Amino acid sequence: MMLLAIEQGNTNTLFAVHDGSDWIAQWRAATEASRTADEYAVWLNQLMTMKGLAFAALTGCIISSVVPQSIFNLRNLARRYLNIEPLVIGENAELGIDVRIAKPSEAGADRLVNAIGAKLVYPGDLIVIDSGTATTFDIVANDGAFEGGLIAPGINLSLQALHEAAAKLPRIAIQKPEHVIGKGTVEAMQSGVFWGYISLIEGLVQRIKAEWARPMTVIGTGGVASLFEGATESIDHFDPDLTIRGLLEIWRRNAQMTD
Repeated sequence: MMLLAIEQGNTNTLFAVHDGSDWIAQWRAATEASRTADEYAVWLNQLMTMKGLAFAALTGCIISSVVPQSIFNLRNLARRYLNIEPLVIGENAELGIDVRIAKPSEAGADRLVNAIGAKLVYPGDLIVIDSGTATTFDIVANDGAFEGGLIAPGINLSLQALHEAAAKLPRIAIQKPEHVIGKGTVEAMQSGVFWGYISLIEGLVQRIKAEWARPMTVIGTGGVASLFEGATESIDHFDPDLTIRGLLEIWRRNAQMTD
């Protein structure tokens, strides 16, 4: 087996290759809804060649995207250049997860994939915090069911909003400030955004646990989750491979169904 897993968020798109035993290559590209299958193919072919890999070696493809207008081109990439009919989360892929919300179709593909990836490793009831364009808090029950959660603006959106809405506030990079009390504009913005998000995480985790009323394990993942490592005790584990682990598991479940 040689699987290409494509995980597309609003900001970045991850392409990862699994050889049946391990993830042997991973690449990221900025998400652009207008990027064509041909453009993806040229870019991906060059990177795979550098790793000694070829399109012909790929035997499967699975796609998870929160950008509906991009799925057409990603599907065409698999069909036209890989000669593979891809599994697409939300379309032709059976997830094997119970979705316990009022309208199960509203659950984002990335959130369900994360729930599956988390439950493979962590026992008990879980809170999965995915820090990306949006910051999501998803509840996974002990039996593996998706129980819903919360959606908040991501940390980068907050920085962008500060810069765009306030003429005198500059565009800054996200980093952990040395002090909570900033002695200048940049330091004050960094502190407000960074420690503001730590407080958001800590406060929401506390409220979720109080409402759930059972012990819960908290897992952090996503593009900026590593920034928070060591800054809060509310997150028990940081797991950057949560999503692609979930995609691999969904691929295996569907492969077993067709055997």
